[in-house]
Amino acid sequence: MDILIEKKTWTPARLMLLGALLLLVVAAVAALLTSASPAKLNVDPERLTISPVTRGPFQEFVPVDGIVMPIKTIYLDAPEGGTVQHILVEDGAALAPGQPIIQLANTDLQLEMVNRETAVFDLMNNLQNTRNLLQQNRIQQLNQQAEIENQLREAKRLFDLNKNLYDQKVIARQEYQQTKNAYDYQLRRKQLSKQALRQDSTAMRAQINQMQQSVDRMQNNLALMRRKLDDLTIKAPAAGRITSLNAEIGELKTRGQRIGQLDMLTGLKVRATLDQYYISRIFPGQKGQIAVNGKPYELSVKKIFTQVTQGVQVDLEFTGAVPSDLRRGQTVPVRLALSDQTTALRVPKGGFNQKTGGNWIFKVSADGSRAYKTDIRLGRQNPDYYEVLEGLKPGDQVITSSYEGYEKMGELELRAKKE
Repeated sequence: MDILIEKKTWTPARLMLLGALLLLVVAAVAALLTSASPAKLNVDPERLTISPVTRGPFQEFVPVDGIVMPIKTIYLDAPEGGTVQHILVEDGAALAPGQPIIQLANTDLQLEMVNRETAVFDLMNNLQNTRNLLQQNRIQQLNQQAEIENQLREAKRLFDLNKNLYDQKVIARQEYQQTKNAYDYQLRRKQLSKQALRQDSTAMRAQINQMQQSVDRMQNNLALMRRKLDDLTIKAPAAGRITSLNAEIGELKTRGQRIGQLDMLTGLKVRATLDQYYISRIFPGQKGQIAVNGKPYELSVKKIFTQVTQGVQVDLEFTGAVPSDLRRGQTVPVRLALSDQTTALRVPKGGFNQKTGGNWIFKVSADGSRAYKTDIRLGRQNPDYYEVLEGLKPGDQVITSSYEGYEKMGELELRAKKE
């Protein structure tokens, strides 16, 4: 007789399958919980820089190194070539206007000067001789005119006398006609004499004027030549300090060769070179500042050089007092303002921005035990601060040191390392 065997519901195979499914569900739930909660890391606060978020004065500026220079520099070039004969001052000496610096010698120029002087003297002698000859000729013509006028008066006297006699029929017509012809002849001679005298006077004046103009031109050339000789003595064009004097006794200097420079003593300026990134943000009148012995001094951009090579060069001049202990060639740090000073929420600069790009920061909790990842938005910056636009408020404490190794963390537990 067959016996009915009841089928079991929970077989070992089913139990094993159910256990595997349960393990998978638990693992999935654990993974979901893990991904939903931020990653944590225990960090020793001594290894971090914690800074406060404050509201205070903020100004965007760029720090650059400037070189102290004279307010104006005059370059000294040799106006004429020659051999250095005397050096009359030492490099670095303070000079007065017109003070001789170097004496050059140029025998060719001196010989040309002598020849031109001789030519001028010869022309002046010729002019004087011509004037004498013309004057003598004029005197002769005046004598001739006086003689003609005398003869004219005599001829007129005879003509008038014979005319009366002829009218009274005392003399013949032929005798009367002879005295009339003689009178007309002398009258014509007088007219011609006056015309010749006028023409000779005009010609004489023109000749003398022409010769005088030639003398004037040669004298002007001679004066120019004298100035060229004077240029062999190189002088200070203004008061200043001679620097970079480059000359030795016996050295040949060509025309236009640089022999030194004259630094004006009326003031100082600072020349700085900025990165080309700031070329569109630099303008005349822009403010700058330097600190000398802990005291600030204000500057203003006076000149922007148009030629850009390794950067943008600008000249800054002092707007107020000038430091007395600055020296030419000294390097000073300059803070060149890129904006006006305003009040802004700010956070001190640090290495955190290298990993966050200014998009988030670790903000410390009120009790100081933890730091949470917080989204922020930064604006302008200067070498000391970032401007905070969103995400923080005054009084917040944030971690501003480097986030190397922390960039994937969502929370830091700030626990001092146990001894």
